[in-house]
Amino acid sequence: MVEELVGVVAAVGAGALVYVASAARVVKQYERGVVFRLGRLHGDVRRPGFNLVVPAVDRMRKVNLQIVTMPIPAQEGITRDNVTVRVDAVVYFKVVDPAAAIVNVEDYRFAVSQMAQTSLRSIIGKSELDDLLSNREKLNQGLELMIDSPAVEWGVTIDRVEIKDVSLPDTMKRSMARQAEADRERRARLINADAEYQASKKLSQAAQQMADTPSALQLRLLQTVMAVAAEKNSTLVLPIPVELLRFLERGAQPPARSAGQAETTDAAEIAVAEQAPSADAAEIAGHAQTTDPAEIAEGAVDRTEQAEEALAELRRAVEQ
Repeated sequence: MVEELVGVVAAVGAGALVYVASAARVVKQYERGVVFRLGRLHGDVRRPGFNLVVPAVDRMRKVNLQIVTMPIPAQEGITRDNVTVRVDAVVYFKVVDPAAAIVNVEDYRFAVSQMAQTSLRSIIGKSELDDLLSNREKLNQGLELMIDSPAVEWGVTIDRVEIKDVSLPDTMKRSMARQAEADRERRARLINADAEYQASKKLSQAAQQMADTPSALQLRLLQTVMAVAAEKNSTLVLPIPVELLRFLERGAQPPARSAGQAETTDAAEIAVAEQAPSADAAEIAGHAQTTDPAEIAEGAVDRTEQAEEALAELRRAVEQ
């Protein structure tokens, strides 16, 4: 009798162990369990830890709640300004309702992937090339809203969407490179013109300062000569001051009579007319004309000799 009782207890214990082993389910921390009893959704979502189901009656499906990173294949489209581009992106999403993700859609991953591809092509057609290249944040937000609207019914929420790369045709790349080069050249010319304008203003101020102080011009001339001579050149170019050329020009021209000389000549003529009333006025005028050219010639010869001496001294200085 006792042996039979022990056998029954052992059999019951073994059956209990088999039942627990077949009914036990372990749900991880980042998962949730959805139980179907005879094909129907049963009870609430099972929490992480140890859970029991009815063997051969209940079936549990585990759903991962971690954020899923899904790359979107490159989509080719035509922008609003008729430029053919290839754009690829990446979607970050996670499941917030495990029951809806299992019941409402056959494969939520595949559904999110297809919705992301169609939304990306739609965004390409609605945007311009400049927006795809520079205003990606706005496009990312619009793409996220387009994918998230139907995904809510699937128990999925879109965390973020990022456009990774925009591939342009080679012809468009060359056109953009020429445009950028032209823009840089334009800015360089503007900077050069502004520098020339500022330099001209500084030169104008320097010219005014040298005009007020003539010695500054001579010092600047000497500094230029020293700078040229310091390079050990075989030929030294010495500029001739403009004042010397003006001096030579004045020496070549006949000097004009001053007012004092004119008054003296007139007084002499009057005195001669009073002493010799019978003399002819034309003869006196002719005598005056024969005297003045001699004086003028003598003055011109003197100035020419002075100019020749100055040029000779200048040549000796250059040869030295």
